[in-house]
Amino acid sequence: MVLLLLLGALALWAASGLTWATEAVQRPGAAATTVERSGADVAPQLVPLAVLCAAAVAAVVALSGWVRRVLGAVVLAAGLGAGWVAATTGGTPLPKAVALLGAVLVLAAGVLLLLRGQTMPRLGGSYQTPAAAKRSANPDKDLWHALERGDDPTERS
Repeated sequence: MVLLLLLGALALWAASGLTWATEAVQRPGAAATTVERSGADVAPQLVPLAVLCAAAVAAVVALSGWVRRVLGAVVLAAGLGAGWVAATTGGTPLPKAVALLGAVLVLAAGVLLLLRGQTMPRLGGSYQTPAAAKRSANPDKDLWHALERGDDPTERS
C-alpha cells in the first residue's frame, strides 16, 4: 500500500513536469516563438495531489483503526480527482497516460486502505515503555510481554 502511494505520487509529480502542450505565440513586431506548457501549467492540481499522496504514506504508517479508513477515503478521493484532471485536461498522450497511471495507483491504494486498513500493523503499535509494562495487572499479559522481550517467564528468581 505504501509502495502504491509512493509510485502514484511519483507518477503524478512526473506528469506535472512533462510537456503537455506547445503553443506558437506571435508578439507584435517579433517572430513567432514556441512556448511549452508543462503539466504544472496545464493541470496545476497534479502537484498538490502528489504532495497529498506522499504525505499519506506517513499517515498510513502512523494511523490505525477507523482513522486509517477515513484516510483511505481521502486517498480514494485524491485518486479520483487525479484521474478526472488527467482525463479532462487537454494535452499530449504521454503526460496524460503518466497522470492516469498515477491516478490508478492512488485509487488502488485508497481501495486497499478502505478494505484492509484495519488489519495492517501500526508503527510502534506493540511498543510499551518499561514503566507501562511493569504496571500491567494482567498476569497472562505479563507472560506474553516477557516472551516478546526474550525473557523466559518460567525462570522466576
